[in-house]
This record gives sequence, structure tokens and C-alpha cells, in this order.
Amino acid sequence: MKLQIQNEKNEREPIKKNKLLEVKNLKKHFPVKQGFLNIGKKQMSVKAVNNVTFHIYEGETYGLVGESGCGKSTVGRSLLRLIEPTDGKVLYNGQDILNASKKNMLDIRQKVQMVFQDPYSSLNPRKRIGKIVEEPLIIHKIGIADERSDVVMETLSKVGLQLEHYYRYPHEFSGGQRQRIGLARALVLNPKLLIMDEPVSALDVSIQSQVINLLKKLQKDMSLGYLFISHDMSVVRYMADRIGVMYLGELVEEAPTDELFSNPMHPYTKALLSAVPSPDIERKKEEIVLKGDLPSPMNPPAGCKFHTRCPFAQKECKQNAPKKHKITEGHYVACHLYKE
Repeated sequence: MKLQIQNEKNEREPIKKNKLLEVKNLKKHFPVKQGFLNIGKKQMSVKAVNNVTFHIYEGETYGLVGESGCGKSTVGRSLLRLIEPTDGKVLYNGQDILNASKKNMLDIRQKVQMVFQDPYSSLNPRKRIGKIVEEPLIIHKIGIADERSDVVMETLSKVGLQLEHYYRYPHEFSGGQRQRIGLARALVLNPKLLIMDEPVSALDVSIQSQVINLLKKLQKDMSLGYLFISHDMSVVRYMADRIGVMYLGELVEEAPTDELFSNPMHPYTKALLSAVPSPDIERKKEEIVLKGDLPSPMNPPAGCKFHTRCPFAQKECKQNAPKKHKITEGHYVACHLYKE
């Protein structure tokens, strides 16, 4: 079934040049517990995220893509310190998130909210929807009970839910409605940035289009910035202004959306795009099939991490990690095939 989305031309508005979020050399390494026989040996770790750098402008959608296990979700959770990063710097409007005090972190989380992938497991099954959406207001001590109820009902209406839904429980809703509830909970604090981890991947295609159009409308009405994490290139193409491509914990390419799709440079990006179905059945498209398995993030290969699966790998790729090269304005690629 073809994804039907409003405004298919998707004319992108000029991006504002005020940086809302800056991420510099973000790292997240998970230590591996050692067994009794390995005591005294070197501590191993899973390098889930390694030196990731990007930024998001006000009112912009930045897409983060890559196959499962590449570290996309870990990046999103690290930005809000739902898991503590190992190293790096994250700035929201100039404020250092990673070194923020508990009080300052509470203020930052009022402006930066997260929408999770599974809309059911992220909702408390024992609470009514009204109380679930009201909870952030209580935590941040905003308004009195009657005022909070009014704000919750207004927010539910914004995401396309009815007032009678206020008194129902999560199990009484469909998947698309649950995702709207999760979105309402994030929006009730009137944030400026939403981190969305695969927000439509658990939904049917027809419901996906409804939620995507809702996200576009809310972004325009509320001047929201989005970090949109997904493995679905078709959805990201519609949503994002710029895209970062991740492989094994690192960004290998970054570019404005239209340029990335028209002129992909990294062999991994080309492989991802070749797998995207085309609506034109007469257009023949050669799919690039990557050989081999994804290497272990606990013991990644030396040099370029992609060289074990790359059809263009050279001797240098096996020895030295590639540096980021500028192709055009806003288009960067980390690959030895493109040297300055």
C-alpha cells in the first residue's frame, strides 16, 4: 500500500539559522561485565555511539537514519541523559546539558521532550489518559488542578483526540491513538524540541500518514524542532530538512535531504537508498546488496568500520579511519574515496 501523505511536493521552507541543539563528539560506551575467569583482563566495552557531531536549527527536522543496531536510539536517549553519555558535549540554546545540575536539567527537559517508539509500553496501563498527559505538568509544578485539566484537554484536541478520551485507559485505544497520546504528553509542556525515536514504525501505513501529517502541522503551528530517528528512508525523506546517516555508532554522511537522495556519496548511503521501493514500476533500479554481517560494536574493525562490507574498499580503508570531507555546502562524507 502506497503511503499517502498530504502536500506530496513537500516544498521545504528556508531553514532558520539559530542553532537549537548542538551535539559535539558524543560518545556512549557500555562496559561489558566480565566473568570470573576474565578478572584482571582489559575491560571490554560496546561502543554504541562514537564521536557523533551534528546540530539542529529552530523549526527544523533533522533525520537520523541507519540500520538496526547502528546507535540511533542511543543518541536520542543520551541527549536527554536518559542514559548518561560517556563523553562529548550537548548544548541546548547554549546550555550544557551533560553538566547541568538536577534543577537546570528539569528546566531543560521542559523544553526538550521525547516521543518513544512503542506507544503502549511507554504509557502506564493503570492510569487514565488525562492523568498520564497531566503528569509532566505536576512534575514541573505548573498550574493548579483545574488549570492543568484545561491544558490537557486542549492538548488532546491538538493531536486529534476527543474530550471523552480523557477518562479512558491506554488499552482502549488503537496504536495510532496511543502514539497521539504519547505526543500529547510531550507537547503539554509546550517544548521547542522533540526527540522522536521511530515514532511511526509500529503503526500501519495508513495510520503512519495521519501521524506524519499531524507532526508536520504541529511543527508549523508551534515552531518545533525535531530530531526524527528512523530506519524508513521514505518517511525520513518527507519529514527531514537534513539527514545524518549512521553506521556502527558513527556518522558517515550528512546532507540536505534533497541532495542526499539525488547525490548520495558514501557507499553505505547508496546501499540504503537502493533498497527504497520506487513507485514507478517501469523504472529499473539496481539494488546494492551488502556482503557480510554487521561487525560487533564491541570489537569494530580497524580503519573504516564499513570496509568489511564495502565493494570499493582499498588498502587505506583497512588501516586508517576516514576524516570528514566537505562535498558541497552542508554535505559532508567520511570516506577515503573523496579526498580534498
